[in-house]
Amino acid sequence: MLGIVLAALNLRTAVTSVGPLLDQLAAALGMSSVGTGLLTTLPVLAFAGVGAITPTLARRIGEHRLLLLALVTLGAGLLVRSLVGSAPVFLLSSAVALSGGAVGNVLIPTLIKRHFPARTGIMTTVYTTALAAGTMLAAAATVPIERASGNWHVALGVWAALAAVAAIPWLALLRSEPERDTGGRDAGIRRMLGSRLAWMIAIYFGTQSMIAYIMFGWLATILTDGGYTTSEAGLVLGVFTALNIPVSVAVPVVATRFRDQRPIVVGLVAFYVAGFAGLWAGPASWALVWVTLIAVGMGSFPLALMMLGLRTRAPETTAALSAFGQSAGYLIAGGGPLLVGVLRDVSGGWSLPYALIFVVLAAQLATGLYAGRERYLEDERPRG
Repeated sequence: MLGIVLAALNLRTAVTSVGPLLDQLAAALGMSSVGTGLLTTLPVLAFAGVGAITPTLARRIGEHRLLLLALVTLGAGLLVRSLVGSAPVFLLSSAVALSGGAVGNVLIPTLIKRHFPARTGIMTTVYTTALAAGTMLAAAATVPIERASGNWHVALGVWAALAAVAAIPWLALLRSEPERDTGGRDAGIRRMLGSRLAWMIAIYFGTQSMIAYIMFGWLATILTDGGYTTSEAGLVLGVFTALNIPVSVAVPVVATRFRDQRPIVVGLVAFYVAGFAGLWAGPASWALVWVTLIAVGMGSFPLALMMLGLRTRAPETTAALSAFGQSAGYLIAGGGPLLVGVLRDVSGGWSLPYALIFVVLAAQLATGLYAGRERYLEDERPRG
């Protein structure tokens, strides 16, 4: 449990520690707009690409060894990028660090299924809470560290130390490496491609990730366009980010009380709809209320992670579903913020972006209703 918590704290530090310093980094490294665009796209590429091959790596290396290697890789990438003054090396080391995080994304749900098969819900709560806490910590603390030290290198380098701490429990767990499943190839990508349930979970994961990327990328702009100052918009965004922690605690606890998660799916989408409708057409002065409703809707993320374990019987199938669902999901989500920007420029306002959001929510509801009903991927008859 300690190993899972410490690993989860690190999975988003490579992403959220860069955003607050992006302009300063671009100036210091001489990074072009293409470079900064690539830097913000790297998480999606790494999470999708490296996540897809994680089950194969786990079969060859072992799950405990692979997670230890992922944390070492994450820490090494974070350390190198905090020391360099070259934009290409910074991008390359960021990709290395994100690759370590991508392995952890896929592997931790598998380890929860293997080591806590009767407590998947509570351990998913622990995992998603630690993940949310690490996300907020890196986003909130990087700038104060930079101001206190007067050096962005230090502000980014401290997160490598956190990765080193997270590796310690997995060093101790190397002796208890689970037996590798050499017959797990039939639970791999081909089986997932032929599974309707796997596709529904992947699309559900992708739609909720797209909404999250849109909110983190565009919420401040939505608020400033509505009359808020930059500092007020930043405060609301900070509240939105902080609310992810209690939501990550509450949703899995509630969801595990039901064998059928469809009522939770409907409830979360209803919160989303109310929040986005308020942001679009409601009083701008109520923005904090609308954002709070959307933050509750963001409970679809821990619910999607829960489904990876709840819809499978064996850890090997969980690994395959986790890799497929998250890889396909992040590819679906990656274009969301860009598409919102294009629609905003085309329309000169927010009507088309909000229309896109409601289409995405309709897809989330449809796929969530299919994936939320109690069933197991192993019982599904493969298609094709």
